[in-house]
Amino acid sequence: MSASSPSSEPILRVEHLTMRFGGLIAVNDLSFDVARGQITALIGPNGAGKTTVFNCITGFYKPTAGRMALFSGGVQTDHAVETVTNSPRSYRRTAKGAVFLLERLADSEIAARAKVARTFQNIRLFTGMTVLENLIVAQHNWLNRASGYSLLGIIGAPSFRKAEAQAVDLAVAWLDRIGLTGRADDPAGALPYGDQRRLEIARAMCTGPVLLCLDEPAAGLNPRESAELNELLLSIRDGNGTSILLIEHDMSVVMEISDHIVVLEYGTKISDGTPDHIRNDPKVIAAYLGVEDEEVGETEAELEK
Repeated sequence: MSASSPSSEPILRVEHLTMRFGGLIAVNDLSFDVARGQITALIGPNGAGKTTVFNCITGFYKPTAGRMALFSGGVQTDHAVETVTNSPRSYRRTAKGAVFLLERLADSEIAARAKVARTFQNIRLFTGMTVLENLIVAQHNWLNRASGYSLLGIIGAPSFRKAEAQAVDLAVAWLDRIGLTGRADDPAGALPYGDQRRLEIARAMCTGPVLLCLDEPAAGLNPRESAELNELLLSIRDGNGTSILLIEHDMSVVMEISDHIVVLEYGTKISDGTPDHIRNDPKVIAAYLGVEDEEVGETEAELEK
């Protein structure tokens, strides 16, 4: 794997992404790839623009400029991306899957059509629902379709009952994977913090995402819970083949599980590569230590002694 890019084809290609809020440039001409079937971490000091990038990818913000192409299915060509870009459409089905331009889609379409799921820095479970219900409600899009948007559900059609049973089976399978089967009927809000974190990730996975975006999943976790989180994310990558993009401040988590890391400072990319490349990059070290630009050379010289 090179120090500048991951080895496999991208599932998401972010090109020249810029986000301005009035006179403030929160993200400045950012380009990077999220490789298919890998874990990519987006890191940087507080205020670097990481969450703004997430908000653009998931449709909460419409970027000022730039393109975010998501490739669903097999490997897509640049020609397919340009075809959609030069049309008024937001996506295009191809023989290999589909190409979505996320900047043209509403947040609900990004979740339902492009299959991008997200968790937040602050846990957003339905705390009054049971643990099991949280995972079933995550499947509402296809359950609504199976119910004929209510009619088949009202009359209890066999096709809807089958879909409902499948939704329960999927929810139970995820409860087993995160070790919460015994608490299926408990209110989600009654779970310990670490269990709530894993439940939120399982809920996102119940939507069947091709790209899972995690905003500081290790925040507030103790070392044991962080280790459990690492195991879960690696199993999602390896067992489900789901690509993961995460924001994380816990460098022990980032360096242990990431295949590829992108580093931001003040909305600008300063480094992009493997964990080994990133941990030894003087620009990254300087950014985290608060060193001024003119002192980066001195930092590099110190590291080489």
